[in-house]
Amino acid sequence: MHRDLAARLISPEVMARLVELADIDPELVVDDFTTPEGAAALAEAEVIVSSWGCPPLTPAVLDAAPRLRAVLHAAGSVKHHVTDACWDRGLGITSAAWANALPVAEFTVAAVLFANKRVLRLAADYRGRRAPHDWQAAYAGAGNYRRTVGLVGASRIGRRVLELLAPYDFELLLHDPYLTPDQAAALGAESVTMDELCSRSEVLSVHAPELPETRHLLDARRIALMPDGATLINTSRGSLIDQDALTAELLTGRIDAVLDVTVPETLPVDSPLYDLPNVLLTPHVAGSLGGELPRMAAAAVDELARYAAGLPFAHPVTREEIERTA
Repeated sequence: MHRDLAARLISPEVMARLVELADIDPELVVDDFTTPEGAAALAEAEVIVSSWGCPPLTPAVLDAAPRLRAVLHAAGSVKHHVTDACWDRGLGITSAAWANALPVAEFTVAAVLFANKRVLRLAADYRGRRAPHDWQAAYAGAGNYRRTVGLVGASRIGRRVLELLAPYDFELLLHDPYLTPDQAAALGAESVTMDELCSRSEVLSVHAPELPETRHLLDARRIALMPDGATLINTSRGSLIDQDALTAELLTGRIDAVLDVTVPETLPVDSPLYDLPNVLLTPHVAGSLGGELPRMAAAAVDELARYAAGLPFAHPVTREEIERTA
């Protein structure tokens, strides 16, 4: 992991538990397995506790780690460092993706509620007027009562969003090619096609994984299907949306957007998305941030305790699952 990440990720209480469970040097953080200290650690390691920035576990790396049995990831996706060699070796893999999903879902729900309340436009309007106004007349269509909210993907995050939205007076729609209508209904949503989701959703939130088949899932045609005044939320991956098409639509002011992810991750300084009044742009922070980071480390240490006790992981990652997840 990145060398400065450990101090942010692992609280003193979690570190104390980690030291109690394992023979570990709490000062050792490796971000390069080819250094002398990295090679020495690999030679003895039975378990790797990884996080963002972990180098890929290539065949050469695994050859240098003859005792390695498990990788416990104190973050979300393991795609960046878990390779086919890990599965071929039979390593146990676990991830704190479930823990990282919680703040993303909370961010999404906040965005949904603010979108229906027309907060972006109201705030800009109020800033410009700086005077009394008939807000009820101007925003007669605003509010969260009986609105239609659509989700793309019944991922961990998507499912949690549905749970959190359940108490509200929303009509919930869901598009997920791996779910039957009955399974969607069990999650509290109506299963619809992607085109229907776009055309009916007043707020549309993206929670599908980044796969070849999901690139530009929301293209110009589907973005054009969204109702006037709708809001598009993306906390997944920027590649799922045709960003040029979305930018063109946003420039007209016809729809709004809440974008936590873009292509590239940091937009050029001249991107219009920074300044559009109908766009809320954040720098990929919907996931664990600040005080939320230690929850992922605690999740990894819980898995270490299960491993030490000879128990199966509570949140294992399988080779089949990784092909369909972010």
